[in-house]
Amino acid sequence: MSDQTRFMLNETDLPKNWYNVLADSPIPPAPVLNPMTKEPITPEFLSVLFPMEIIQQEVSTDRYIEIPEEVREIYKLYRPTPLVRARRLEKALGTPAHIYFKNESVSPVGSHKPNTAIPQAFYNKVAGTKAMTTETGAGQWGTSLAMACNFFGIDLEVYMVRVSYNQKPYRRIFMQTYGAQVFASPSERTEYGRALLAQDPDNNGSLGIAISEAVQMAATSGGTKKYSLGSVLNHVLMHQTVIGEEALKQMDLAGEYPDVVIGCVGGGSNFAGIAYPFLRQNLKDGQRTRLLAVEPTATPSLTKGAYTFDYGDTAQMAPIVKMYTLGHTFMPAGIHAGGLRYHGMAPSVSALYDAGYIDAIAVSQIGTFDAALQFTNAEGILPAPESAHAIRVAIDEALDAKAKGEKRVILFNLSGHGHFDMTAYQSYLNGELVDYEYPAHAIEEAMKDLPQVAVEA
Repeated sequence: MSDQTRFMLNETDLPKNWYNVLADSPIPPAPVLNPMTKEPITPEFLSVLFPMEIIQQEVSTDRYIEIPEEVREIYKLYRPTPLVRARRLEKALGTPAHIYFKNESVSPVGSHKPNTAIPQAFYNKVAGTKAMTTETGAGQWGTSLAMACNFFGIDLEVYMVRVSYNQKPYRRIFMQTYGAQVFASPSERTEYGRALLAQDPDNNGSLGIAISEAVQMAATSGGTKKYSLGSVLNHVLMHQTVIGEEALKQMDLAGEYPDVVIGCVGGGSNFAGIAYPFLRQNLKDGQRTRLLAVEPTATPSLTKGAYTFDYGDTAQMAPIVKMYTLGHTFMPAGIHAGGLRYHGMAPSVSALYDAGYIDAIAVSQIGTFDAALQFTNAEGILPAPESAHAIRVAIDEALDAKAKGEKRVILFNLSGHGHFDMTAYQSYLNGELVDYEYPAHAIEEAMKDLPQVAVEA
């Protein structure tokens, strides 16, 4: 065990490959279905949205996918990211536990999202793509793709969930500085957005709606635009595994190995990014690390949702996948963790959770912000509200270790900073935040609108 606080790798330690969990997962992937025919999806359908290299990565079962040198060169702007032992937080809690965090907030845009935005923009550039569309919730994904598209000379349209568009104006401005066009979703730019606004001019939007608009703009562009997704799909989660691959090396430098690895979950990307390489060690090397996904009580897809086939978006244009879902008609409460307001969960995370290889817990909004301030006051870093969910459970784990008199090694992913989330912190400090638990009856009602598919659910 080292007495260091920060465990740093150099550029030569930057991973040369992404890890593909599908190569080792004991759960065979469920088929992905065409939203119109309900039949297994074809490369021809996906090629309307994605370049062929992305499609091939999505279905690959190769254990490792080589990271292109052009991508690694841009990664070097911020990678490898630090692993930090939170000694001051340990002291404040009076816990015998050792708490480590992977600090993904050091990227140029302040989150883990460039880990997939950069390769997605690269593969589109190689394929000749001139323009792309995407959605964003809190704005971290949109900002990351805006940066990546700027690096590769690709135009970008971002459909930002309206409640976040209004809550987080600086995220919008950040995207615009990279040259992206940003539209509040639902918008007047798409047929689906106009229909929703006609029904409710004050519609706050959802990630499902924003995905629908971005997909519609790409699908109806006649091939001039491609679509990009920031979470959920396998290629996205795979790109994020640079986090966990680095963390494995850094824990070795620290002379310890985690008993529990924690990440917040909305669609699953940052959690999978840190957890999947440790899952590989569980499956292949006999390690027994607990992998703990943390979601909001307001969007409890894993802990309260149904594991079944559902549309990836609200307008039923995106592929149908088997996942834990609250129903594609889900309308989230306006909680401040905008990146965790998606109705479903990544298919691979869902399958592994269903089979017991991953654990999940839901935490409340106020308790999450309580933990964020504890972390800030101890470690000096203001976390994103999304990341604060992981911090909440890391603190709870440390306090449990204290109560039991156990040494416990805890690792969590600090997926981003909260510098553009000050309105959320202002609301918390003013006592204006409320806790919200998504009601079971709303989930039951949403299940009536699930797609009817012939394959086994």
